[in-house]
Amino acid sequence: MSRLFFACLLAVFPVVSMKSPIFGPQDVSSVEGSSVSIKCYYPATSVNRHTRKYWCRQGSRGRCTTLISSEGYVSKDYEGRANLTNFPESGTFVMSISHLTRNDSGLYKCGLGISSRGLSFDVSLEVSQVSGQINGVHVYTADLGRTVTINCPFRAENSQKRKSLCKKTGQSCVLVIDSTEYVSPSYSNRVRLSIQGTNQLVFSVIINRIQLSDAGMYVCQAGDDASADKSNADLQVLKPEPELIYGDLRGSVTFDCALGPEMANVAKFLCRLKNAEACSVIINTLGKKAQDFEGRILFTPKDKGFFSVHITGLRKEDAGLYLCGAHPNGEPQEGWPTQAWQLFVNEETMIPPSRPVVKGVVGSSVTVSCAYNPKETDSLKYWCRWEDTQDGRCPQLVQSGGLVKEQYEGRLALYEEPGNGTYTVILNQLTTQDAGFYWCLTNGDTRWRSMVELKIVEGEPSLKVPKNVRAWLGETLKISCHFPCKFYSYEKYWCKWSNRGCRALPSRDEGPSQAFVNCDQKSQIISLILDSVTSEDEGWYWCGVKEGHQYGETVAVYVAVEQRVKGSQDASGVNAAPGEEAMEPRARETENKVILGPSLFAEERAVKDIVVPAGGSGVPADPSSSAGQGGSSKALVSILVPLALVLAAGAIVIGVVRARHRKNVDRISIRSYRTDISMSDFENSRDFGAHDNMGASPDTQETTLGGKDEFATTTKDAVEKEEPKKAKRSSKEEADMAFTTFLLQTNNMATATQDGPREA
Repeated sequence: MSRLFFACLLAVFPVVSMKSPIFGPQDVSSVEGSSVSIKCYYPATSVNRHTRKYWCRQGSRGRCTTLISSEGYVSKDYEGRANLTNFPESGTFVMSISHLTRNDSGLYKCGLGISSRGLSFDVSLEVSQVSGQINGVHVYTADLGRTVTINCPFRAENSQKRKSLCKKTGQSCVLVIDSTEYVSPSYSNRVRLSIQGTNQLVFSVIINRIQLSDAGMYVCQAGDDASADKSNADLQVLKPEPELIYGDLRGSVTFDCALGPEMANVAKFLCRLKNAEACSVIINTLGKKAQDFEGRILFTPKDKGFFSVHITGLRKEDAGLYLCGAHPNGEPQEGWPTQAWQLFVNEETMIPPSRPVVKGVVGSSVTVSCAYNPKETDSLKYWCRWEDTQDGRCPQLVQSGGLVKEQYEGRLALYEEPGNGTYTVILNQLTTQDAGFYWCLTNGDTRWRSMVELKIVEGEPSLKVPKNVRAWLGETLKISCHFPCKFYSYEKYWCKWSNRGCRALPSRDEGPSQAFVNCDQKSQIISLILDSVTSEDEGWYWCGVKEGHQYGETVAVYVAVEQRVKGSQDASGVNAAPGEEAMEPRARETENKVILGPSLFAEERAVKDIVVPAGGSGVPADPSSSAGQGGSSKALVSILVPLALVLAAGAIVIGVVRARHRKNVDRISIRSYRTDISMSDFENSRDFGAHDNMGASPDTQETTLGGKDEFATTTKDAVEKEEPKKAKRSSKEEADMAFTTFLLQTNNMATATQDGPREA
């Protein structure tokens, strides 16, 4: 049954040739006395807008006679009942024909240029009889899938008798329904018989979800004998006239479906009719979506059975016949209401090509160019994320009016540059969750909507900045951005993010960067410098590259502004320097060697330098902190212990020397200096006085050791002789030397303590 249904639809809607850029309805039907409006589409180029439009009727020999044109010509047959209106903004023109007659049925063409060789599209117009009584037969017309009510009159004497409706098939009449509650299987669940009280001399048969096979002659009957009342009804099922949709390649179209309030709570669908086998569902309200349309189709429900389906990123193969309808299982079924659409895709599009897929790495960014109608410069621009839900949604993430979704603050910006039909969207700080489909929209011409798919790939961000920076109020801040060689010819910039974009800031080129291993001198460091930081400077900052108005890669860094507390330290334990350098420890360790004394303290010990930041007070640590107190105690011990040991050693040395000196003094007697003097010595006394001992006896000698205090005298004639002694230092000389050594060591220790505290 379904195959027959789709085959009938294909017969009604034959395949439309897409070779000509002119597009219109292939079949138009109406009834006598009514009117029709036939719309034809053409590519909205400047030439086509001003080219002649015409409507002509085809003759038997192929000649097409013009009936009306955009230049004011109207044939005699159309005078007073037809007109042609051109809509250059939308690329359409419409023929309106009223007071139709059966003679108006035939083949026509709508086209541009000259009717004999211009661009055109074939249209078939069929005018049928109007519903009503014709030769005793009541004619009913109904659209496919809709509802029809057949009224059957009878006389009062048959009011209590059986009522029925049958359909003529050849020489027989097949019963459809009767008052005994019989229903033909072919009409099950879609036909009912109604009698409006005993005073009414008419009964009604209501047939729902009209099918093509329902067309034909019906017989109403009241009673079963020769006195029964009978009447004939001719049901004509009107061919569903498809509505035309004209879309541009890479553009967007909207199907507006109106199935009636009775379908408000029934599952809806949109399918594409390709052959007689089936109508492939593209999307339905039960969650089904065709893979070819993933990310570029949206279903928007409305009130009372109305809904819309949006398709963007149109492709040439999207052209064809579509049906929107309703059915509990979300699939097209015969007898259920449908609405037909004929989609034409114009390949002579004005919509510029764009990348359908953009790729980015985690932590980096992507840039998307969105097209809009250049005539709508002042329109609001949007960017939304397509969600794979049953009803299909695309919540806005950012708009040109300043709206930015909260979770995208600091990482999403919309620029109206470069303008002239294009705006730019930048998304940075990418994560794997950002992969998906996004739509470019405006509140103007919906045909310019476009779609882009974002894919996250493996890799590292090209630009390098600190992740987070702390700045101090009133101080200077510097943030450096490292650019690899591939961006050497690009324009580099810093900007401050806000919900209305990213305002450019002055920056400074600081030469090649050392952040890239395999890179020559074409890498660069571009720094942002903020003098006298204020609380308003807190927020997100971007550095990036661009070529003219074309934006490239960006990276973001957050700056937190704080009030510096006097004596405050960063995590490394030293005063923080402003800018990114404040985020790195500044203390460095060095080793010094100290030798205390010639023999007592010859052990080497390592100590740490305390580096005071520029402009600091020179205090290595906060005295109030536990770390500072511990450092001071260690330094004090390292000074006092060696000093005490040196003093003790000096005292011991002095004590020993003095004791020895006292002992030696006691030993010395007067006889140590006693000499034997003879008369002959007095006789030679003049030699001593005149020649300074030059005449002294060789047996007498004076030797001085130490230069002052001790003398040793030897004489052959000495009365008392002692054993000879070895030469030695006097007690006073040894005491002086020990005391001098002590003073030198003490002086060295005092000098060392002036250079700073050291650990022993």
